[in-house]
Amino acid sequence: MSYPFTMKSLASLAFASLLLLTTPNAQAQDARSRLIARATQFDLKNPYKAPPGDALSHHTSGYAKIMCSAVFITGLKPDFAAENVGYFTSPYAERAKVGKPVIDYDKKTVSITLPNGVTRTAIYVGDQGCVTLPEGHNTLNYKPIPVFRHLPDAATTPWPMGDVLPTTPPPAGVDMAKVNQAVGAAFDPAEAQTAAFVVTYKGRIIAERYGENITKDTPLESWSMGKSLSATILGILMKRGVYKLDQPAPIPEWQGKNDPRASIRIMDIMHMASGLYCRAPQDPDFDPTQGYPDHLYLYTDAGNSFTYAASLPQQRPPNTVGRYRNSDPVLINYLNRLGIDKLGEVYHTFPQRALFDKIGVRTMIMETDPSGNFLTQGYEFASGRDWARLGNLYLQDGVWNGERLLPQGFTTFVSTLAEPWVADGRPIYGGLFWINGDGALPIPKEAYMMQGAGGQSVTIIPSHDLVIVRLGHYKGAQAGAKALNRAYSLLMEAVPKTTKP
Repeated sequence: MSYPFTMKSLASLAFASLLLLTTPNAQAQDARSRLIARATQFDLKNPYKAPPGDALSHHTSGYAKIMCSAVFITGLKPDFAAENVGYFTSPYAERAKVGKPVIDYDKKTVSITLPNGVTRTAIYVGDQGCVTLPEGHNTLNYKPIPVFRHLPDAATTPWPMGDVLPTTPPPAGVDMAKVNQAVGAAFDPAEAQTAAFVVTYKGRIIAERYGENITKDTPLESWSMGKSLSATILGILMKRGVYKLDQPAPIPEWQGKNDPRASIRIMDIMHMASGLYCRAPQDPDFDPTQGYPDHLYLYTDAGNSFTYAASLPQQRPPNTVGRYRNSDPVLINYLNRLGIDKLGEVYHTFPQRALFDKIGVRTMIMETDPSGNFLTQGYEFASGRDWARLGNLYLQDGVWNGERLLPQGFTTFVSTLAEPWVADGRPIYGGLFWINGDGALPIPKEAYMMQGAGGQSVTIIPSHDLVIVRLGHYKGAQAGAKALNRAYSLLMEAVPKTTKP
């Protein structure tokens, strides 16, 4: 496997990396203008049509789903969840415009009524989590199925396949006093609302702590860390010979005569550089007057997210401009479904059998749209320990217990800066992983991260054999980012740099 550019500097939190798009000063405005001007030169002038429907109804769809997941997956109290959890597809200000969520614990539903009398209802369906019913419908378009875990008893199995931790002294050279200070820093101040913090060194948990009413087994909102999970499943399919990164993406809707989208490669989609017209609130030229953004619609009301993403027109040629848009991870999920079907496997159980059972993951819930398509561009829940297991799979170059799960070179691909993002002057993104090429964080530049809105992150630092997981409630994102930076700094002092043979 070869790449058109070399691995460079790494790491940066999602919202921090986009700070230049939201900071109201002359320097940021100049950077925004340069981004817009560079992208405009590639515009294909194809017509754009905004998603249909009412924006408040879409927001309320997101609100119902978030509340359903918070109550029935994470186990949060409704009033706490309404105030603190998941603003991304349900902005805090929009919640005040609709009725109070009504929780039916018997039917496992959450219903919210809009001022016009329309009610949006989300339902907990078991191992596929929660989903909001399409407006005007009372059934889903697929039948949810149970997902069985084929793993030994965690209470009697050593980490990482189980939860039994070693009783031997900490690894030599690690300053545990500073490690413990880092844990404290991650939770300070209380406004950070840190829910889980787990640190592994050379695969061993050296520190962890959980927030109030949260345990090592609590599945927590993870948001766009799921994009990296989608990449991981694609990597498993690549290992099995289903796909290659440099091949044109075999999206069925693009195979018509002279469809320019047929030239979009899988690696272009992985790089968030497909060029599809998918408006997102974090776009430098985002104009809210154009309607509800596709980026959010793919969560809230697309019905079939795969066919919607595949129907989007081309805004720019692929591999020219880097833009953080949900169309691309949704299409990776589409490819995953096509690939799993090609193997003759069961779609909803494949991730558990082919990945999670291999590495000891027991708590992951991957949610779907009403058609049963995984929405792991951001709708997934897992515990801090399970995210640490996924991080360690990457730290170990895709190998677990001697078995190669990801193809040779895949971890290098995802952690290498994407050329279109570098050309944009934003060296911060790789292959559905964030990269700190701008040196924004107080950790080595070769670190790379799974990141999600609200301050969720799994940070992989190969030079120190570290994986750092931080999960928190959405409202604490800003304070949580500052707390995590302090924890990063302390961990860099506490853990020696690894000497590779």
